[in-house]
Amino acid sequence: MRTILGIERIVGDQINILSGQRVALVCNQASVLPETFAHAADVFHAHSDIRLTTLFGPQHGIRGDVQYNMIETPHQKDPRTGIMVYSLYSEVREPSEEMLADVDTIVIDLQDVGCRIYTFVYTMANCMLAAKKYGKKVVVCDRPNPINGLDIEGNITEDAFRSFVGQFALPTRHGMTIGELAQMFNEHFGIGCELEIVKMQNWKREMWGDECGLPWILPSPNIPDVDTCVVFPATVHIEGTELSEGRGTTLPFFLNGAPYIDAYEWATALRSFDFPGVAFREAYFRPTFCEFAGETCGGVQIHVTDRNSFTPVIVGIAMVKTAYDMYPDKFQWRQNAYEYEFDKNPIDVVAGTDKIRKAIENGTDLKELQNSWHQPLIDFADTRKLYLLY
Repeated sequence: MRTILGIERIVGDQINILSGQRVALVCNQASVLPETFAHAADVFHAHSDIRLTTLFGPQHGIRGDVQYNMIETPHQKDPRTGIMVYSLYSEVREPSEEMLADVDTIVIDLQDVGCRIYTFVYTMANCMLAAKKYGKKVVVCDRPNPINGLDIEGNITEDAFRSFVGQFALPTRHGMTIGELAQMFNEHFGIGCELEIVKMQNWKREMWGDECGLPWILPSPNIPDVDTCVVFPATVHIEGTELSEGRGTTLPFFLNGAPYIDAYEWATALRSFDFPGVAFREAYFRPTFCEFAGETCGGVQIHVTDRNSFTPVIVGIAMVKTAYDMYPDKFQWRQNAYEYEFDKNPIDVVAGTDKIRKAIENGTDLKELQNSWHQPLIDFADTRKLYLLY
């Protein structure tokens, strides 16, 4: 029995939610109905009971055609529906009053990846903030957390390091659905908009994305499958460095390295941690774009051997730490701005704290760092109980 998505229910048994409303839809290429693979924007546009007036696109656009788009994506009409698409990953990240002039209800249908360091849930939060300001309603169509709804891991974002990949105090891996996060943002973090969640049916917290009976549509260009979601909370930390996280290869976030790395030495160092559920294979790769395009990189490929015991966050930090320790003359933290944060160290933006960078620079034992997360994660787990829908 497959999971029934919120988007399916809102065009089916929950269509009354949109009756008489002027509707804006926040969507992207993964916003499809699983039986027909029809895009939600096309379905809404053709539906006799839905008055679709406006479209909003998150990072990478509503059709997923933009690889990198910091500020450069223009507002433009969708060629398929003829409806205006406003980019919320451009010079604005929150809808303006003008953009919402012909809107009563904002419907959000976005597939998250289960990691705090991803922009879609903050696009949702910014739509909720705008809805509160301008008297609009928000409806979130829930979708599964692809890396399950049980496991949480990592540090909690600190206030001084809030960003578009860390707007609220969440751990790196939060174990919540996008609908549950919307409730937490609205109530616990005080947005206070008029909010309704269209729940899924037949989803259980222990389920991984490939156990839901649903097709996987890549939510962003470098998340081609559920397996990539599994490793993402690890190797997204590489984005805070001048190492390659495999963009420009066929295995983004699995392949990591740099031209100066000895693949065999790095793999041996990582194996010495004896992390559960993961193996490190020495690998060589040549990205076609992004970091080290056209250069041969030495590094590792991550092989997750048991995703239930795999602890991605500490694994990713260990990868950064070993590269820092082994290649002190060549390793660099990321040099250019990350996610619009021009006055913060990019690794601190990724991590949501400066403690991880300082621990690496000071040679702190990783076990000590990991132990520091224990009580904050217990506190977060207690808080999130109030907002769990399943």
